[in-house]
Amino acid sequence: MVSANRIIIAGGGLAGLIAAIRLNRAGYACTLIEKKRYPFHRVCGEYISNETTAFLKREGLYPEEFNPPQITELHLSSVSGKSSTTPLDLGGFGVSRYAFDNYLINIAQKEGVQVLLDTEIEQISFDKVFQIKTTVQSFESDFVIGAFGKRSRLDVQLSRKFIKERSPYVGVKYHVRTAHPANRIGLHNFRGGYCGVSNVEDGKTNICYLTHRDPLKKLGSIEALEKHIVFENPLLRELFRNAEFLFDKPEVINEISFETKEPVWNHIFMAGDAAGMITPLCGNGMAMAIHSAKIVTDLLIEHQGRSRDELETAYTRAWRRAFSTRLWFGRQIQHKLFGTEWGSNLGVTLAVHSKFIANSLIKVTHGKPF
Repeated sequence: MVSANRIIIAGGGLAGLIAAIRLNRAGYACTLIEKKRYPFHRVCGEYISNETTAFLKREGLYPEEFNPPQITELHLSSVSGKSSTTPLDLGGFGVSRYAFDNYLINIAQKEGVQVLLDTEIEQISFDKVFQIKTTVQSFESDFVIGAFGKRSRLDVQLSRKFIKERSPYVGVKYHVRTAHPANRIGLHNFRGGYCGVSNVEDGKTNICYLTHRDPLKKLGSIEALEKHIVFENPLLRELFRNAEFLFDKPEVINEISFETKEPVWNHIFMAGDAAGMITPLCGNGMAMAIHSAKIVTDLLIEHQGRSRDELETAYTRAWRRAFSTRLWFGRQIQHKLFGTEWGSNLGVTLAVHSKFIANSLIKVTHGKPF
């Protein structure tokens, strides 16, 4: 049985925040633990597919107050700058994590969710019940939802399989002001990486790119990487040179892993990026985090009386049914179609000459409204 006051949510990203709000509304006195204090920036593409919109509006969680730009087309370019624009059938909207996460934590606190900020979880162990040790105090709980993001010290503490493999990817993010069309998400390739560009609230544009660490290590700095590699794509060179940068320095995250992860590990229900991360070129990490929060909370709310093993099996099946195909296609598209200069040129050429292929690639990496 799920006890009404013994659910810990480890991490306050989209999955953790939405899980906390839904569980609290259903009468479960859960505790959300986040190591930082809102608002803060995260390395993220900040585009949310409209597969989430109906759910967010039903829950009263759609960020209407930010008047998020509605994104209806994809602009794709190769390393050489060759480009194609394709309509997005489902589309999406843009909102920064700085604004959206803060919006959700305010709802959570207003509705009475117990929230601990500036508190890092150091250890989670399980022996019939969970023992959670933080930098401040310790907790005991029946269930834990792991929503601690792409890569965490907890992954090391829990000896997760993917964490043992080094990842060669680095993510870099800026907010800028520039004349980028509000209805467009750009995906611009460069040697060893690609860059997403889309608008968020208040007329700002998010620039977020993924690159291999080797050229960054060789060139010695992000500035040098951009000058000598990123700017080989003329569209990116023009974008950067005409933008007003709003950060003192970029947000950076190292060792981003797209390896297969487990939806349940050591009896913890993993949600969002902690359960599996889609390659950024597919632009759906935020939507998947939101959907995974719905899946796990639906199980905990609606299926009392099931054993722990039954709940874990049901969540694993539901998570894989919703996301495993998308994650697989995302990895194939990244490694085989956009992993090299010739591959990116081929990908854009296919998009230019075959709208069917372009739309097919978009569909296999997007979900259906839920």
